[in-house]
Amino acid sequence: MSAQSYRDGTRNHNVSQNIDALLRHIDGDAPYDILDFGCGPGRDLIAFAELGHQPTGLDGCAEFVNMAKQQAGCEVWCQNFLELALPEHAFDGIFANASLFHVPTQELERVLSELCSSLKPGGILFSSNPRGPNIERYDGSRYSVFLNLETWRAFVLAAGFTELEHYYRPKNQPREQQPWLATVWRSLS
Repeated sequence: MSAQSYRDGTRNHNVSQNIDALLRHIDGDAPYDILDFGCGPGRDLIAFAELGHQPTGLDGCAEFVNMAKQQAGCEVWCQNFLELALPEHAFDGIFANASLFHVPTQELERVLSELCSSLKPGGILFSSNPRGPNIERYDGSRYSVFLNLETWRAFVLAAGFTELEHYYRPKNQPREQQPWLATVWRSLS
């Protein structure tokens, strides 16, 4: 799939429930410094900016980084998820919508710990991943991990977070038609 077709296919996805879940748990007064981890072509960067926040994007695909910079007008970093160079205690919240499931489980706790370190004390991590029976595989050219709630929870707790809430998406559907697990976490440091 090309970057352009991905952008066109996801442009109108409504993730306002996820954005709201992140923002309602952040302490302090807005505007917030938000890292959109896996920002893709910039759809959610635009949403955060329109809400008056100060978003920064991060993606491993240079084409997405260029698209996001052009569309959102925000700072966007090109970084591989497995080779992060994040500032310490810089963000009030991290929005990892449909991105962390591309991190292999042998690297997941380390990556989550690095995200935790980049949050201000008590900062919030939002993550939404496709749920599954604890399997990982290449899905085309991309690596994908499908974890159940208990396994995902163990990784995030071990990285220094405490759980605030979780839910399944899309809302108002039977569980078997809710492939996405959304979770919200507070940094303990």
